[in-house]
Amino acid sequence: MTTNIIITEKPDASRKIAEALSGKYDKSLKKKEKRRAYWYEFRKGKNKFFIVPAVGHVFALDTVKDGKGWSYPTFKTQWVPSFQKKGSEFSEKYYRNIEDVLSKISENDSKANFIIATDYDREGSVIGYNILRFLGKRDDAERMKFSTLTKDELIESYETRSKHLDFGQIESGLTRVYLDFYWGINLTRALTLAMKSVADRGFAILSTGRVQGPTLAMLLEKELEVRQFRPKPFWQLEAIIKINKAEFVATYEKERIWEKEDAVSIYKACKARDAKAIVKNIKKRKYKQKPPVPFNTTDMQSEAYTQFKYSPKQTLSIVESLYQAGAISYPRSSSQKLPPSINYKRILQALAKLKLYEAFAKELLKKSKLIPNEGKRTDLAHPAIYPTFEPPALAKLTGQQKRMYDLIVRRFIAVFAKHALRESITVDLDIENNKFRLNGKTTIEPGWTKYYGKYLAFEEQQLPDLKVGDELDIKKIDMFEKETQPPGRFSQGSILKEMEKHGIGTRATRAEILQTLYNRKYITGKSINVTKLGETVTTVLKKHCPRILSEELTRRFEEEMEEVYNSKKKREQVVKEAKNILIETLSEFKNNEKEIGKQLLDGLIESRKEEYRIGVCPKCSSELRIIVSKRTRKRFVGCSSYPECKTAFPLPQRGFITKLNTACKDCGLPMIQIKRKGRRPYRMCINHECKSKENWGKKKKK
Repeated sequence: MTTNIIITEKPDASRKIAEALSGKYDKSLKKKEKRRAYWYEFRKGKNKFFIVPAVGHVFALDTVKDGKGWSYPTFKTQWVPSFQKKGSEFSEKYYRNIEDVLSKISENDSKANFIIATDYDREGSVIGYNILRFLGKRDDAERMKFSTLTKDELIESYETRSKHLDFGQIESGLTRVYLDFYWGINLTRALTLAMKSVADRGFAILSTGRVQGPTLAMLLEKELEVRQFRPKPFWQLEAIIKINKAEFVATYEKERIWEKEDAVSIYKACKARDAKAIVKNIKKRKYKQKPPVPFNTTDMQSEAYTQFKYSPKQTLSIVESLYQAGAISYPRSSSQKLPPSINYKRILQALAKLKLYEAFAKELLKKSKLIPNEGKRTDLAHPAIYPTFEPPALAKLTGQQKRMYDLIVRRFIAVFAKHALRESITVDLDIENNKFRLNGKTTIEPGWTKYYGKYLAFEEQQLPDLKVGDELDIKKIDMFEKETQPPGRFSQGSILKEMEKHGIGTRATRAEILQTLYNRKYITGKSINVTKLGETVTTVLKKHCPRILSEELTRRFEEEMEEVYNSKKKREQVVKEAKNILIETLSEFKNNEKEIGKQLLDGLIESRKEEYRIGVCPKCSSELRIIVSKRTRKRFVGCSSYPECKTAFPLPQRGFITKLNTACKDCGLPMIQIKRKGRRPYRMCINHECKSKENWGKKKKK
């Protein structure tokens, strides 16, 4: 009899693999529960199977305690069970279950066969390898590789499993773990100790990282660009044209008129009593719009933010649940390609069983050949993201899952569709020797837009039939004074694209990096603003240790990790290089520690003031601030001119408060958002007497 121990990354994957390999209703399949966590056991012929889940990382790097307290640089590390570190205590029950199962097996069967079935990427490979070497006491095992948790693919993955681990992925993944840990622990200590050196109390733990630093620097560059922008006035002219009782807007040929005198002169000429708009030229152009390419992780996160305002981390959490349910393929992929091996036809046939997609899928299945429109990016581990041929029961999905599943399905369907055919029409008009334009756009053949259309915002304006020489009535001429607008800030979707473009981070880490910057209070808002604290940390590092913020250095390490993956470099080489750079950089840092500490402390103090500054007092125009009473520990909004001005407003005593930088429509006082754990955030005006709160607390009449 052979004993097989299959290690999975998550409990749902464990269940899916157990059901696929045993047969879902096999009587020998048993769910074993201990410590409120579980694993699976079953027999098949002469083989016994243990399917044991982790819960992500069950081992983590930590420093070796030497009794000297905090110091830097430090490179003495050890692997410890993750539950020993704050915030990962939940992993202990899974760790103990794996430990129990493996120790029990090792006592009775030294020839037990280990199979690693964690996610087939660098992070998943490290998770599996650590469990194998630290708990299984083995240095190699068999490897299952799959991109979906569908029954057929899991069975095929088991039957075609590799005889050895994917050491390229493991070594590359371990390289990243060591580099990120060395950067994070040393820079956190350096920043915090610098502040502590100039403040006995009131300092905070500050951090940065190998990828966080360059990302924050990129965001600050945009922030400064917005702040330094100076608006410039310009004027625009529009003519409202009447054609067959309908009205159309024609714009002056120059989008911006920089001199007011010029705009006024044209405006007056066009206002002539008998002025007509004479058609001088008509241009028509038909053009094709290609279908979109399949989703990779970054594209999907960016689109989810655009459509639903889901943060990148939130999106990954939602699609991970869909993957674990077997509804979609592995959601962490750089690829924009869909290989024929995924069986396009079978997936479309499965989607046709869902009423929502039945017509679309059947229409595509009539095509003699299914060829997806693909992008350039590839991923050796996984294809682009796609729905599987095991669609979920839509009624059982949460609202967020439904939205993300619909987005992924429609994107998948759209890539197989025809080009959209559109037509643009430009009509040149002469009004008192001044050139205006009418623009129209229409869709002639919808093509792929028919399937993906609900997520598009196409401009459609059909113009009536016109011919050169037609004289059109002018209803009125408008002149508008406007100002140039500052460049837009990065959104949570666009910054991911920018990080990908600059080679910063990976598809699996970018969302986490962005979330970390929010958690550290370095950035705020959906339209991303860099806080005073984030600006101070970046400015200080740029002045004293610019290499920490270097995009080039971050990109170089990403390339070297790729070389480790391809066995062109050893992990030890790259880690040694990183150590040397950190030693040099931190030596420079230490020489300026006092100056750095003072600047960081000043930035922290100003950041805290900014955090509590909420608006302008309606009585005396001083600052309104969030204040915590020293006597009662209750929080409220009060005026900075107290006791001269006693304006005050009560606040909810529970929940995290975020100022919204917007005024109440009813009373004009500041709006805030309250976020409480396990509940939906809500917005409110700080004014407890505002008429917007008249119905608060009242039960709705049935």
